[in-house]
Amino acid sequence: MALVFDLSGRTACVTGASSGLGRVAANALAAAGARVVGVARRQSELDDWRREAGGETASVAADLADRGRFDATIEAIIAPFGAPDILVSAAGINTRQPADEVTPANWDLTLDLNLRVPFFLAQAFAPVMKQRQWGRIVNFASLQSRRAFASGIAYGASKGGVEQMTRAMAEAWSKDGINANALAPGFFPTELTKAVFADAARVDALARQTCIGRNGRPEDLVGPLLFLCSDASAYVTGQVLFVDGGFTAK
Repeated sequence: MALVFDLSGRTACVTGASSGLGRVAANALAAAGARVVGVARRQSELDDWRREAGGETASVAADLADRGRFDATIEAIIAPFGAPDILVSAAGINTRQPADEVTPANWDLTLDLNLRVPFFLAQAFAPVMKQRQWGRIVNFASLQSRRAFASGIAYGASKGGVEQMTRAMAEAWSKDGINANALAPGFFPTELTKAVFADAARVDALARQTCIGRNGRPEDLVGPLLFLCSDASAYVTGQVLFVDGGFTAK
């Protein structure tokens, strides 16, 4: 049964691979046998990731929100191993502005990186996935896809959009062998949540909100990710899997 999680011979693209849960995802896919192209803004961090991951990896240093360079970034992703079979869109931003202080520039940046970029990456790679009759798209949703958090209106709007976009991707492409799903992590220690985890009282309160009684650890994401990226999820599409210790169950 372990073979259904084996990704040998597959090629994956992971955005946000230089840090946080994107790095966890990129490492997990490489360990499962996939050739992995990691995309992020910082080349030095991508170099660190490649040393850590081992296996067959390549990196593309790019600002995905730069529309003028988007086509060139697509070409750079394809160059090392060909078009990917697996797309994991983990790159994201949360400006954490109260609703009364949200600026048009930050709204646009949040929606661009969190919502527009995952769609147009998937659109770019879908034709080859269709030819192969096999593809896996894993978007990163959030607790804020369903819950409203303070100073999260732009981020929440983008992640609510990710949930619906994932269903729409499944409707559009699953008949061609491309399964589209999303992971919605609970509270994990990452760069995006650094401010949260700096507050011990808040960290404890969040842990108590879960059914399990603790916040997430990087290894908690690996199993769900490999499930959605492999043959194990052959009959699963258009779904959002909350990896949150039961936070949304309470």
